[in-house]
Amino acid sequence: MNTKTWVIFGAVCVALLGGLIALSRQGAISVDDVDQTKVLAASERSGNIADHVYGKADSKVVLIEYGDFQCPGCASAAPNLKALSEEFKDDIAFVFRNNPLPTIHANARAAAAAAEAAGLQGKYWEMHDLLYAQQTTWQGIAIDKRTDAFVNYAQQVGVTDIEKFKTDMGSDAVGSKINFDLALGKKARVTGTPTILLNNEKIESDVWNDQAKFKAKIEEALK
Repeated sequence: MNTKTWVIFGAVCVALLGGLIALSRQGAISVDDVDQTKVLAASERSGNIADHVYGKADSKVVLIEYGDFQCPGCASAAPNLKALSEEFKDDIAFVFRNNPLPTIHANARAAAAAAEAAGLQGKYWEMHDLLYAQQTTWQGIAIDKRTDAFVNYAQQVGVTDIEKFKTDMGSDAVGSKINFDLALGKKARVTGTPTILLNNEKIESDVWNDQAKFKAKIEEALK
């Protein structure tokens, strides 16, 4: 190449690199000023969708899961989390935040969007539970089939406006909520799923896999 060609080639490379960097930053949300250990209200950054809380939202004991609906470990943790959040619903706040890992779970983000879309019609926890219960059914579904599968689940849990549900799945608001949760997870140093925190203390798998040990941890936090 002559000098002029190298200059043009270099300029093209810089432009491409800039584009890739810009693309990588799309959806990036700053949460430097957010206390991720607390139950969070809706905000513009979260698509005006609040934390999903089961139990006592103003409790001083907050149990937070950063989860991926396609993650087998999260599905394994789900029964104990459901049982204990139900048992302690008058005493603790259980919060689920999205942490889809699409590089290894191709349908995870779409499932998170389905849960959020159901939540906009008051059926978040019903969809949350069904997605985990049916994980082995939908986890390998083809991309062009998954919307129909999630619509079927939405109908099962009582979502009434299916057209709105489908629109909401791809909406900016739902996308912002998922990105916001991901940013909170990054701030909380989440490196895998499930990451379960009780008053910001990480609960290890040998505890969340054992309902008696997990219950004892919660009772200790309540004292």
